[in-house]
Amino acid sequence: MTEPAFTIIGADRPSRWLMTCDHATNRVPEWINGGDLGIAPEDMARHIAYDVGAAGLTRKLAQRLDAPAILSDFSRLVIDPNRGEDDPTLLMRIYDGTVIPANRDADLAERERRLNLLYRPYHAAYADLADRHPRRAICAIHSFTRQLRGRPRRPWSVGVLYSHIDERVGPALIRECREMGWITGDNEPYSGHLQGDAIDRHALVPGRPNVLIEIRNDLIEDEAGQELWAERLAGILRGFLDRHGL
Repeated sequence: MTEPAFTIIGADRPSRWLMTCDHATNRVPEWINGGDLGIAPEDMARHIAYDVGAAGLTRKLAQRLDAPAILSDFSRLVIDPNRGEDDPTLLMRIYDGTVIPANRDADLAERERRLNLLYRPYHAAYADLADRHPRRAICAIHSFTRQLRGRPRRPWSVGVLYSHIDERVGPALIRECREMGWITGDNEPYSGHLQGDAIDRHALVPGRPNVLIEIRNDLIEDEAGQELWAERLAGILRGFLDRHGL
């Protein structure tokens, strides 16, 4: 049970930005049913298990910004680090039409085991990185699928998510993205505020500037797409905090 819960890149890089990727991988630790949640490989390759392309984009963007980054090293289906500990979706039992047997049958002891071995170490490392710069700002990278089962296709290329509690970054970033001609969602395809999530915990509560960027996953599923969007986003995020007096 010594498998890592996270990967840190460039811990001492000087940028104020801390890049994060909560849903970086579809890996299931061996100590959970031999690394098997009981769902088909094709489901483990879908967005339900991780944010497709987000890890590669995070690494490339962090390099361009000379920023530190932290990436989870376990599937969101094992336990979701972008949920509060008391959130009922922390261990998803069904997601986008797929039942997850290893979660359906998980008891409180199994939930606590996953919290102690994966979720809590990830957030402890996240908090440490955030504290290393006195003026730290958080940029979380996620990706979204073009269509959930039975729902309309999503039109956006980029989604910028932010909380009504702190609008210092989100609206300005949306304006700059739209000026680039990108179809940009304003708190789409998801709401930017979820109590207890990673941004709430590490940015809103301590008062750090923050934003969550969602890229449609078909745009970043390969390295060429990740390079393209890393270059595009770096062009906006580089100097953004100073431009807006943050």
